[in-house]
Amino acid sequence: MPVEFLNSLKPPGMLYHKLILRVDTPMLLRNLKPPKLCNGSGLKVKALHRNIIEATILTGYAKGETVFVPRIPLIPNDLPYEFKRLQFPLKVCFALTLNKSQGQTLKFAGIDLRDNCSSHGRFYVACSRVSSSSSLLILSPTNRSAKNIVYKEVL
Repeated sequence: MPVEFLNSLKPPGMLYHKLILRVDTPMLLRNLKPPKLCNGSGLKVKALHRNIIEATILTGYAKGETVFVPRIPLIPNDLPYEFKRLQFPLKVCFALTLNKSQGQTLKFAGIDLRDNCSSHGRFYVACSRVSSSSSLLILSPTNRSAKNIVYKEVL
């Protein structure tokens, strides 16, 4: 297979071939060294090196600690052919999903309610991530109230 074709693939669970980072970029990480470096850990890049990235943990168990993130081999298993990418298990992020925000305390949060919350309690979880209502911004279409949907058939 041509290298350009393999580089263009984005199988589920794999990251893009090209990663563009700068110092101070926030990012999201795969499970690497739980509980310190696990999926959903927010990091801030301190220094970029050829085979390792120096970063500071922003949230969770080891907040404020400096860590080194190496390149790791990623092999997709749902394609008819095999290939391996040696890359950093990082992704630039500027937002958290409700699932990733559980247990986090945020200085400021914005909630997008253009779509209804899909399960009971999700709106509460989103609102409870900040310590004051002045740190919360809610985006909701005009003349529509926020609904917390409960599917009674499931219960």
